[in-house]
Amino acid sequence: MKMLEDFGAGTLRFFEYAGGLVDLGSETARYIFRLRIRLTETVNQMYLLGYSSTVIVLLTSLFTGMVISLEAAGQAATYGFAAIVGGAVAWSSVRELGPMLSGVVVAGRVAAAIAAELGSMVVTEQIEALQSLGLAPSRFLVVPRLIALMIMLPLLTVFADVVSVLGGMWIAYTYARISNETFMASVRQSIGFEDVLKGLFKALIFGIIIAIVGSYQGLQTRGGAAGVGKSTTSAVVISIILIFVSNFILSYVLFRS
Repeated sequence: MKMLEDFGAGTLRFFEYAGGLVDLGSETARYIFRLRIRLTETVNQMYLLGYSSTVIVLLTSLFTGMVISLEAAGQAATYGFAAIVGGAVAWSSVRELGPMLSGVVVAGRVAAAIAAELGSMVVTEQIEALQSLGLAPSRFLVVPRLIALMIMLPLLTVFADVVSVLGGMWIAYTYARISNETFMASVRQSIGFEDVLKGLFKALIFGIIIAIVGSYQGLQTRGGAAGVGKSTTSAVVISIILIFVSNFILSYVLFRS
């Protein structure tokens, strides 16, 4: 009986959380569609959440592309399939690892920052002060962060894809003496512009997930400083889990053919 009660309580908490995310997302979307956007704050958030994440995203993508190329080049050197190395690196980076790794890395940094900032505002009663003035926290706090990530995460993904391919090309030449021309010819044969657009669409969805989850966790903070820490940790964990789940769903829908 206790197990059934725990299962029921967990189910209720899950749907309550999902409903809260949907409610916050729909409220934020209404402000965006009405163009009630604080442009200056949005630009500031693009710098704080996007530009400041550039180095870690590029480093992650660089070494990921190099590792893929190292493994593929090793097989090519053994079995004589040098023409597929560039395609293997580009295919995995553009369609899967580029957007997903960028999303995970940004989630680890940005979701925590959003949850901590908004959570601190909750425990210091700044959110209540905004509401008492008739100002909606979703418009003043969530909208700029959501738009910033919707713009910056796809842009970071573009740079991540380029760096990943260039790193893979360098390793392929250094390790297996695969010429740059052969590598790039394989890249062009393996992926098209449609693949790039689909990868960027995935990055857009990941940006929305990070912004909404981080904001919701921050706005739901309770219990002082300890609550802020708990919200920060939960924001990162939930964002990364949702990124992996949505990546599978999007890959099935976009690339199953």
